[in-house]
Amino acid sequence: MADNKKIVSLPRAVALDLLNSIFVKKRTLDQAIFTSKTFDTLTPSDKGFARLLTVTVIRRAGQIDNVIHCFLRTGMPRGARDFKNILRLACAEILFLDGKSHAAVDSAVTLVEAIKLPHYKGLANAVLRRLASKGKKKLKRFPVRLNYPSWLIDSWTNHYGLDNAEKIFEACVQEPMLDISVKSDPSYWAKKLDGQLLASGSIRRKFSGRIESLPGYDEGAWWVQDAGATLPVQLFGKLDGANVLDVCAAPGGKTAQLLCGGANVTAIDISHVRIRRLKENLDRLGLKAELIHADIKKWTTSRLFDFIFLDAPCSATGTIRRNPDVLIHKTYEDVQKLSIVQMEILQKVSKLVRPGGQLVYCTCSLQYEEGEAQVDSFLSKNTGFSRDPISLNEIGSFSDAINVNGDLRLLPYHLNQNEGVDGFFASRLTRK
Repeated sequence: MADNKKIVSLPRAVALDLLNSIFVKKRTLDQAIFTSKTFDTLTPSDKGFARLLTVTVIRRAGQIDNVIHCFLRTGMPRGARDFKNILRLACAEILFLDGKSHAAVDSAVTLVEAIKLPHYKGLANAVLRRLASKGKKKLKRFPVRLNYPSWLIDSWTNHYGLDNAEKIFEACVQEPMLDISVKSDPSYWAKKLDGQLLASGSIRRKFSGRIESLPGYDEGAWWVQDAGATLPVQLFGKLDGANVLDVCAAPGGKTAQLLCGGANVTAIDISHVRIRRLKENLDRLGLKAELIHADIKKWTTSRLFDFIFLDAPCSATGTIRRNPDVLIHKTYEDVQKLSIVQMEILQKVSKLVRPGGQLVYCTCSLQYEEGEAQVDSFLSKNTGFSRDPISLNEIGSFSDAINVNGDLRLLPYHLNQNEGVDGFFASRLTRK
């Protein structure tokens, strides 16, 4: 007798495991992938599909859950966590990834049976078939803001205005491009990598295959770094021979920028694992810096530096495009706690800047408390420093990212004609 049992879709099964790891075990996306026992068994294309399914559910969970609810006559069964996530994955594939509806529905039903929930097979089939037919029409009722926690909605609306907040909401649910920084000859590498050379000097291309297999990776010609992340280092201008302290330096994209600009860099990070990763990245690139594993708040030195670059620990809300788990794990209480740490570090490193030297304070956060408010508070208590406003010609096509105080306030919808950027704040301060 023929065996009619259907084969489980491996990338969809892995995506289910990743969602449970992120939502239940509170892991980040990267942690979930790293600890997964099955992700590395997938082919490169299946890895890409599993990851895309996972991040789409995380980015669009609010809209997805509301659409699914439209087709559940008695609501979501209580305690049916895996069943709920299977429906989410199928909904994401149908509504946002232009997947073939029948494949998404059949795979979901098969997965429900495979995880020993046969009593939900009929419900899954009925809900998803109705969703495949009418889901896109229902989706129009649910705006993109539903994917965000209320504290972020309130914060961005208050500080950027309703129209700009809506642009941020839309930009942060988009799949980002792959941005690359090169050691030299960006025009050559843009052609070699089949990418677009941006005005900032970054090369932008689509994700495809393994990053490690791209031309120039093994010989250390470039590193991955969002185009927005390159701007804060550029605020120092000429770096030839300058002594620079790079604080909270790992994983090292900005360290590499400083070194390629000709600086002598001392890079410090509190995490042993992260400082090891920084060393590995610099070794691949053939770059050398003085690496220090220490808590900057406790570190002592008699040296004064020409420039200090502080990429402070933050809520990372500017990187939601690449790290959508921020939507799940970060809270306003985290912002408040991190703001205290940021000021402690800022006060400490300010004492290590030589007279006439500069400090760039930077965060990959969209939160006012971690950006503008920190600099205003610091300057009010430290009259030996002054803000050095950024001029329009310093950041090229990002000139609309300069705020009224002359600081950099880069938002995810900036450079929208080229698929947007990560959000950043940076302020340049000079010691008198």
